[in-house]
Amino acid sequence: MRIVIAEDSVLLLDGLTRLLAAEGHEVTGHRTADALVAGLGSGQEPPGLVVTDVRMPPSHTDEGLRAVVHLRSLHPRLPVLVLSQYVEQRYASELFAGDVRGLGYVLKDRVADVEEFLDVVARVAAGGTVIDPEVVAQLLARTRRDGLRELTPRERDVLGLMAEGRSNAAIAERLVVGLGAVEKHVTSVFTKLDLAPDGDGHRRVLAVLRWLEHAPGRGGRP
Repeated sequence: MRIVIAEDSVLLLDGLTRLLAAEGHEVTGHRTADALVAGLGSGQEPPGLVVTDVRMPPSHTDEGLRAVVHLRSLHPRLPVLVLSQYVEQRYASELFAGDVRGLGYVLKDRVADVEEFLDVVARVAAGGTVIDPEVVAQLLARTRRDGLRELTPRERDVLGLMAEGRSNAAIAERLVVGLGAVEKHVTSVFTKLDLAPDGDGHRRVLAVLRWLEHAPGRGGRP
């Protein structure tokens, strides 16, 4: 798979490049968001995955995010994995405002666990949606509105694992409960968050986005 990385840290860029190349991927690196966009403009064949930081030169605010939002407008199905040093709540909300397929938002600490990081890369590239559990935990801790406050502790656990992109079977295994119990919790979460049944199977992601929409503040570590 062809992977394009945008990261201004030389050490992290080199480390990611070596790690992914060792897995057999063709990797191209850029140190600015402008270079990323220039390399993947309209008419260019999109890669299998783009990995980018949120904060990049020159202002170190949201250049990386704006770059991938623009690229997704050119290539709607372009898989994007965003890495961030902190929980950037506002940026995460903007990233997941449209089609959530093939999108991931994880903290850079997650890269330290090589097996887990490679799993995230594979899932996002395959069209999955992954939100870092730490992002979910911090957003949930700040949220006190709408149906979210009605969730039981176990339903919150289930919703957090749903945000990691885990299936009901995987959630059951993690929580050491039966599959039927998980299915009841998931249904209860959807009901409390007023997420009506639909045909696209994205209610799991919409439930997580409800946190993003209603969490107060502008991000950063509390």
